[in-house]
Amino acid sequence: MDESTPSGRLPAPRRAAASHVVFTADFTSTTQWVAGRSWAYPGGGPVNPRDDKLDYLVPDAGYSRSGVFRARRRPDGRWNTGLLTTEGSEEGFTVQPGDVLETRVRLPREIGAWPAIWTWRDGDQEIDVFEYHPDNPDLLEFTNHVRGTNRYHHDDDVRPGAWVDLRTEFGRRSVDWWLNGTRVFEDGRGVGRDWYAYLIVNLSVCAGRYHPPPAPGTTEMSFEVSSLVVRRPGAGHAPPGATAASAGAPDTPGTSTTAGAPGTATASGGDVELA
Repeated sequence: MDESTPSGRLPAPRRAAASHVVFTADFTSTTQWVAGRSWAYPGGGPVNPRDDKLDYLVPDAGYSRSGVFRARRRPDGRWNTGLLTTEGSEEGFTVQPGDVLETRVRLPREIGAWPAIWTWRDGDQEIDVFEYHPDNPDLLEFTNHVRGTNRYHHDDDVRPGAWVDLRTEFGRRSVDWWLNGTRVFEDGRGVGRDWYAYLIVNLSVCAGRYHPPPAPGTTEMSFEVSSLVVRRPGAGHAPPGATAASAGAPDTPGTSTTAGAPGTATASGGDVELA
């Protein structure tokens, strides 16, 4: 059977926009990160008992600036804990719709440890790249608090002390989570068009309401982030209130460095089409 073809040239196939690295975490940088303070905690910290945390945030570089986030028991029963955030920093980086965050982390072993990478702004805008509790040894928690979705994901690769590669795509219509190169959750809700938020990396300590607290003999715990990058398709646009540092541009060699540590993963790259 003969099939006629339309006159003129066929349209070119649609391609995903090229993505550029717009943020490479250097945890030692005081222009990228603020240590030991976050408005996700009442009054900016240092404590947050209403969220079932024993945390006492400290700015001491030994608790976070190496990429190893630590917690140490205090005589008063709280725990000195490490937290870094881009909120309030000189660069003020914010994640935007369409961004892709890739990170490699070592999970903690100690019961009561509560590591997380998440976003925050103005009392909300929270997307949890991951949360982990060693009392549920094979489970990672992925949550979109902006649009009310979450997934408890069980996986044989998840266990206390394991290294895992995580990827989160902050799409307008769907936030997607990847574990070790496999997509494990598409929430189908997304973050919307105008969302933006700061990054937080921290190690909290559970007080016992939802997960068991540390054993009496435990005095220290840690988890590690060996790499964290954010990619942005095309040049993007800066939502209202977003800083120039987060507006998006191709990366230039030498402008920032990754927080180095054994086990650092190479970012997986790949073009991402805006959801």
